[in-house]
Amino acid sequence: MRISPSVPARGVLRVLVLLAVLLGLAAPPAAHANASAAPFKVLALYSGTWDAAHISFVHEANDWFPRQAAANGFTYTASNDWDLLADGGVKAYQVVLFLDDLPQTPAQRAGFEQYMRGGGGWMGFHVSAFTTDAQSWSWYHDQFLGSGNFRSNTWGPTTAVLKVEDRTHPATANLPATFTSSVSEWYSWSEDLRQNPDIKVLASVDPSSFPLGTDPAQTWNSGYYPILWTNTKYRMLYANFGHNAMDYATNTTLSSTFASATQNRFLLDGIKWLGGADTSVPPADPISETAWYTLAAAGNGTCVDARSAGTANGTAIQQYACNGTQAQQFQFRPTDGGYTRIALRLNPQQVVDVTDRSTADNAPLQLWSWSSGQNQQWQPVRESTGRYHFVARHSGKCLSSAGSAANGVQLTQRGCDGSASQSFALAARP
Repeated sequence: MRISPSVPARGVLRVLVLLAVLLGLAAPPAAHANASAAPFKVLALYSGTWDAAHISFVHEANDWFPRQAAANGFTYTASNDWDLLADGGVKAYQVVLFLDDLPQTPAQRAGFEQYMRGGGGWMGFHVSAFTTDAQSWSWYHDQFLGSGNFRSNTWGPTTAVLKVEDRTHPATANLPATFTSSVSEWYSWSEDLRQNPDIKVLASVDPSSFPLGTDPAQTWNSGYYPILWTNTKYRMLYANFGHNAMDYATNTTLSSTFASATQNRFLLDGIKWLGGADTSVPPADPISETAWYTLAAAGNGTCVDARSAGTANGTAIQQYACNGTQAQQFQFRPTDGGYTRIALRLNPQQVVDVTDRSTADNAPLQLWSWSSGQNQQWQPVRESTGRYHFVARHSGKCLSSAGSAANGVQLTQRGCDGSASQSFALAARP
């Protein structure tokens, strides 16, 4: 904009102020720049009518995912109404999961294809890719999944050592080069996914797994078997697992699909990517595994404390005014999959433990001798403030202080809710 020399200085100022106001009105308000902070919505579709091992997985999934949801920025709804794909109901969700089946009617299939072509996110498990008639829905089996027909399976269900082929994808960036999966039956396919330019294999069976299977007639002894993959034309992930070991005679579940913390990391990072949450690889965690820390609650300023400086099994973990004593100093010793045990400085063999392995809200915390229990392992999750919340491995719930600052209140686990009572500032101690 050119200003005439004849315009008085005060007039120039008015013009510039007016211009700034107009430009400001044209710009979006900074307060609304990040709309992705709200939880995204996940819909899990299932049938729950065929094969006790698949039904067992469905029950586990519909228990495990809701317990992870709040701590990982999503909501979880499970439904056996596959017509949500046909009538547009799925459009209210950013991510849809197929737990044990796939769309069967033409309307359901057309609705799902429209959802994916419109930018929806999808994760499918195990039998969601199964078919011996790929041509009946070629877009899904041949193009979208790229796998074609079912070819063979292993039996009985076993773990497998998986080789991560792509550690740059957001779903696998936090995985090690190899890891041991949870127990599953494993499928192979008629199509070689490596020959499909749209498919990116994320993990496959590592040769150290062979022979894979316990029945000689259904054992893989060599070959290439993709387990996790994505189609780069869509926002999708497929996971070959989702079949628990079962005693079919008694309908008793003998394994858990969610037993591998590393595999669970893929699930959570994958869902976050599908839902449009932070897809960057998190920075290296600044918590030192050799330093000792105090943990001060953001909500009330008290510190995590072993009652009366006790070290015996059953000593209450409480909140208490911060005093710098060793009863308030803890060390984070890694286990696996991003989890740690929180060891007390007075006796590092004693760790923060959820009493009686409870998964209930308000279950109290105590000291107990380290025994590798999942109720003794916590995932430190760094917040944007630099503070942390701590997620129990066995329950998916967060370490929580009380609403008041009263000394002596025993700490508990509660569903992760993002509140200040679950947020702790770490300070290193000499």
